[in-house]
Amino acid sequence: MEGYLMPALLLAVHILQLFNHINPCTATGKTNTQYIKRSCSVTTYPRLCYHSLSIYAGKIKTNPKVLAHTALNVSLAATQEGYVIMRRLSEIHGLKPIETAAVLDCMEEIGDAIDELQQSLDELGHVVRGSTFWFQMSDIQTWVSAALTDEDTCMEGFEEHHLRGRVEAVVRRYTVNVAHLTSNALALINSYASSKAALP
Repeated sequence: MEGYLMPALLLAVHILQLFNHINPCTATGKTNTQYIKRSCSVTTYPRLCYHSLSIYAGKIKTNPKVLAHTALNVSLAATQEGYVIMRRLSEIHGLKPIETAAVLDCMEEIGDAIDELQQSLDELGHVVRGSTFWFQMSDIQTWVSAALTDEDTCMEGFEEHHLRGRVEAVVRRYTVNVAHLTSNALALINSYASSKAALP
């Protein structure tokens, strides 16, 4: 009996040590995702915010600046993808001239949004807590707001000419998604700017 008891006790001790090693990491991961979920509650589209950012929880941890930077990166990537899709749409043979014109107009707006989001990312990467902090954050907020306006403006050509169909549906799906992501990014930037914990 004692011959079996000792290995069993050693195994139990080993399992306890293993759980003690794993639990802190699990708890940290849960804390990080909870932080993202709580932060996303200030956005207009909290579910989209959480789902688009929670996969980066290990990188974001509980840092509001990294959270805002990541949200901008996600928005920029989606906007760039939308631009590529629209460029391909504009090259489809058989489109009505008015549809092609509407897509090209939208591409111009999305291209401007890409530039503005990139400027915001670059500036946010250089933000430091000090006398220039609010000036830098104001620039970032202005650029992201302009990008959001450009994304919203994208569909005007379709709406003005009452264009409906597959092309309009594809463009709308992408522009709505990037506009929602950009709106969320702006909310997180605003939250970072107003936070007492706004540290570089």
